[in-house]
Amino acid sequence: MGGSGSKSKGYWPFSGSGSADDATKDGNEQSLARLRSFHNATPFVFTRRSSLYFDEDGDLAHEFYEETIVTKNGRKRAKLKRIHKNLIPQGIIKLDHPCIHVDFPVVLCEV
Repeated sequence: MGGSGSKSKGYWPFSGSGSADDATKDGNEQSLARLRSFHNATPFVFTRRSSLYFDEDGDLAHEFYEETIVTKNGRKRAKLKRIHKNLIPQGIIKLDHPCIHVDFPVVLCEV
């Protein structure tokens, strides 16, 4: 359900996308510092990006629609049109309960 995996180099110390060799090739000292201090990383995720949006009125929802009247063959019909413009994302929200990061490399329970 998207959004919880890390794709950038050196962002999450357990992911295979960024290694110390890649960081030194790029000359990115900051990501190298992150990789060296992975023992300080926590396997828990406390925040996530919300999938909700605000509209012009301040209403919060996943999708917004407006009703339009379409006249076809002299017959009026109401149709819903999805609104894509002037929507503001809710942003980062704090989770009620921490989740385990998807890139955490340890088996928690063996069956």
